[in-house]
Formats: sequence, C-alpha cells, structure tokens
Amino acid sequence: DPQATAEAITADGWLRTGDIATRDPDGFIFVVDRKKDMILTAGYNIYPAELERVIAEHPAILLVAVAGIPDELKGEIPCAWVVLKPGCGVEEYELLDHCRAQLAAYKIPRRIVFADDLPKTSTGKIMRSALREIQE
Repeated sequence: DPQATAEAITADGWLRTGDIATRDPDGFIFVVDRKKDMILTAGYNIYPAELERVIAEHPAILLVAVAGIPDELKGEIPCAWVVLKPGCGVEEYELLDHCRAQLAAYKIPRRIVFADDLPKTSTGKIMRSALREIQE
C-alpha cells in the first residue's frame, strides 16, 4: 500500500509508529500511549493509558478500558468501561473520587460503564473500537 507507506515513513527514512513517548531528564524514553487512542477534549490531550492505570489501582477493579465518546460541547469526553472483581462492588462516585485524587479535572472520566466483560482480540488485547457498543 504505497499511500500507507508514504504516511508511515518520512522522506529522510524515519518510521512513524503512532506511539506517543516522553523522555526523562536522564534520556530514558517511555512509551505512554498510541496517537490514535488519544482523546481530544476541549483542546486538551488525554491519554487513555494514564486514566486506565489510575482506575486499575482501585481494589474493586478487575479490568478497565478508556476511550473517547462524542460530546457536542467538547468534541470528545473520556469514558471508562470497567469490570469488577468477583464479589466486589463500587459506586460510580467512588471511582470518580478515586480519579479526582490523582488526575487533573479535565482528565476525569465523564461516564463510567460497568460491564461483565470487555471485548478482546484473540490475543487478549482489549478492542477499544468495540467499547462503544457496550451500554449500561
């Protein structure tokens, strides 16, 4: 696919992987997320992996995935789909309080969907593209 190749490889030979990375003061590079998964809300970039790490720290959470959902005012807003550990319960407000303690206000999920399971590929990776089909 010549067009996809041209988009992925720059004229000087660099490969655009779509990964978003940061470099620390010591020069170490950390991949923080994928560009296509980034949520753009009211001009702010939100990386789902950051929200997922925070939500997954809650003791009642077994699985979590975050993706953007359309919003008329902000363009997109973060939504979290969560699966609870067996025998555990948690209310939406408790998860939001947990997020507020660790995240900037614009990163707080605006919606939390509780699910029995999350859609996965044959290798076990969560399929973000199918998340929006899961409703409360």
